[in-house]
Amino acid sequence: MLGLAGILVGLALLIGLAYRGWSVLLLAPLAALVAAAFASEPLLAHWTQTFMGSASRFLMQFFPIFLLGALFGKLMEDTGSVSAIAEAMTRTLGPRRAVMAVVVAGAIVTYGGVSLFVAFFVLAPMAEALFRAADIPRRLMPAAIALGTSTFTMSALPGTPAIQNAIPMPFFGTTPFAAPGLGIVASLVMLAFGLGWLAFAEARARRRGEGFGPGLMADVEGAAADATVRERATVAQGFDPIEAPRGDRAVAGPPTAVAFAPLVVVVVVNLVMSLVVLPRLDTAFLAEPRWGETSLAAVGGVWSVVVALAAAIVTVLVLNPKRLATPRASIDAGVNASVLPAVSVASLVGFGAVVAALPAFEVVRDWVLSIEGGPLVSLAVSTNILAALTGSASGGMTIALDALGAVYLGLAAVQGIDPALLHRVAVIGAGTLDSLPHNGAVVTLLAVCGTTHREGYLDIVMVAVVGAIVALAAVIGLGTLFGSF
Repeated sequence: MLGLAGILVGLALLIGLAYRGWSVLLLAPLAALVAAAFASEPLLAHWTQTFMGSASRFLMQFFPIFLLGALFGKLMEDTGSVSAIAEAMTRTLGPRRAVMAVVVAGAIVTYGGVSLFVAFFVLAPMAEALFRAADIPRRLMPAAIALGTSTFTMSALPGTPAIQNAIPMPFFGTTPFAAPGLGIVASLVMLAFGLGWLAFAEARARRRGEGFGPGLMADVEGAAADATVRERATVAQGFDPIEAPRGDRAVAGPPTAVAFAPLVVVVVVNLVMSLVVLPRLDTAFLAEPRWGETSLAAVGGVWSVVVALAAAIVTVLVLNPKRLATPRASIDAGVNASVLPAVSVASLVGFGAVVAALPAFEVVRDWVLSIEGGPLVSLAVSTNILAALTGSASGGMTIALDALGAVYLGLAAVQGIDPALLHRVAVIGAGTLDSLPHNGAVVTLLAVCGTTHREGYLDIVMVAVVGAIVALAAVIGLGTLFGSF
């Protein structure tokens, strides 16, 4: 019982101080050592061997995606490409379809690989202009942006280069396009539910005579400079906000076709690498000790995303040779923006590894695996809970899969469950309760839009939590009946 109490105290310490803006880089090892101390386990060994071993493995597997994802997002922003796409949606849909314009613009840029905070940075002013013109309450802006950027394009749409979609791949030997049919179904459920809620909320506001209102101006610069926002944001998305204002921005953006081209490259190259190129390569050499005795199934998914992002970065630079007066400034800001988020999430993973190594964790593991409904329900619950506790979909999912991924894979083999189905359930599950009030992306989004939790959080819950849970239930139900498709 003392060991279990230590786990709970460590979690409470991590969550409580992280919510107050303390750095996870310090809190995660401290909380892990507290949990280990309650269990009378060797503290230094857990820090240097268990904690750092797991954190370093996470960085080894996923830092290339953090690095290239942040760099791609920064280049897309500084060349004016993200703004050009947002303006194209504004022209096409206009104020009469303001909500749809914001959602579609957010979905396009994030599915194309643009980092979440970069999308926030550009979409908030766009949403403010559209919502003001349409006289839609400001408080609905964060929910509209969240629906387009932080739901189906993060966890459900097949091939999304989001780090959340990459994390299950080494555990289950899957690709970014795992369970594509179920992913599309989940995406449609999230989109339909979210748009339906926003339409309902807008209509109710009009009946009440509630318009855009005064409020604060969208403050992307202020949010980027806020230390508390930064600490919370870096465990929830892959871009350090402090780097957003840095770099050399183009005076005028590119034509719409040029702006869209790198996003198309991401999707197409990712698909070709996953389904055509990598399966045809002779990768038997990966089994040798010098390559870590691994396999293509364990690394192929990450390779596909890395090559896709690298190709898109080259495309941005080739198509915009004169829009960046000093490309190095934007490149430096982009690569620097990847470091703190990657290390912060790795620290959460290290904390989870220490907890999973404690004898008392067997009680937690047995409880999770005993949940009625089978492995799919159990996996969904475990990723949900850990994402909620950490405020991070990527961190919570990695902790769950580090501790139980092999167990779920074994159960799937016995019960004839396709690992691709496990992949999709894990990703969607992690993208539900992660959007609690302390989530860094939520805090950042509200700050960028100039709204408070009291004003805008309920609508975020409906589109990012409730809609995602409905989609998760649909995927589990369909997967149980028909398997992966």
